[in-house]
Amino acid sequence: MQSAFVFTKPHANTEAVRELVSAKFAAMGITVVVEGDMDGPTIDSNKHIDQHYYAIASKATLLKPSELNVPKEKFSAQFEEEWDAVLEAGRVVNAMDALEKFGVDVPTLNTHWVEAQDAKKIVKLGGGFYCALVTVGEQEPLYVLNAFFMTMRSKFTSAEAKIHYYVVEFDPAVLPWADFRGKVLGPTDPGAAPADSLRGTLHTDWEKLGMAAAPNTSDNGVHASASPFEGLAERMNWLGRGVADDAFGKKLLDAGISEEMIKAWSVDPQVSLGDDKKGSIFDQLEDKDLEDCAAKAVELSKLQ
Repeated sequence: MQSAFVFTKPHANTEAVRELVSAKFAAMGITVVVEGDMDGPTIDSNKHIDQHYYAIASKATLLKPSELNVPKEKFSAQFEEEWDAVLEAGRVVNAMDALEKFGVDVPTLNTHWVEAQDAKKIVKLGGGFYCALVTVGEQEPLYVLNAFFMTMRSKFTSAEAKIHYYVVEFDPAVLPWADFRGKVLGPTDPGAAPADSLRGTLHTDWEKLGMAAAPNTSDNGVHASASPFEGLAERMNWLGRGVADDAFGKKLLDAGISEEMIKAWSVDPQVSLGDDKKGSIFDQLEDKDLEDCAAKAVELSKLQ
């Protein structure tokens, strides 16, 4: 059996939506092994959502600018200042620290981030990695990293926010992972989802289901792991499960992949693909069923 981690997003966490999800799982032969609620303050204090969106959040909340690998030439080409100089002067901060430095809330920081973006005072430093020169009132402008993430984060961490999560199992011979995502969950854009998929139903019946607004590509109602490996990573993050305590984690350990590598891969780094190529580990394992996912992970582990 292969296992995924699923949760209803805060804007869709209503009793009617939870009943819909449970009924869909039952109809598709998906077994719910564990389920429960997690509130915004818990998600905030444990930084679950930051770890979930690690590639973006690492620049916004988890790491300081000095800990990041910054392409300095891109920064200086845009801003005509040297990265090392602004770093030493304390003029570059992550988004979390920008809130404190400026003394503003998330919506206000986002307003000024958009102003900087409109004024072209922004540069893309890498995938999901942006730096903008943000000005708030008469205060000294600061270079801020990935402030856009804070708005996304606040949807999960506010006092009234809550998710409902599930650990589910299903037989790959009956329900391939690609169908679990494409037919049970539905694609990222709810408007393009099959009518009988979860996201398709949320898109059609959002008012009847008690949602505050129609779902869209970013607020699409429900999340599910994209592969058995992502399921492992998400159970480790959200539920604090150890690698050896998880069935798929133990399978990878028994296949010779080190716990250190599994933990490093859980935040979706770029890994060697051979022939001097690199790519996202999550992308390499996406939609693969249990055995194929494990075999591909072993293959990639030997290239590192």
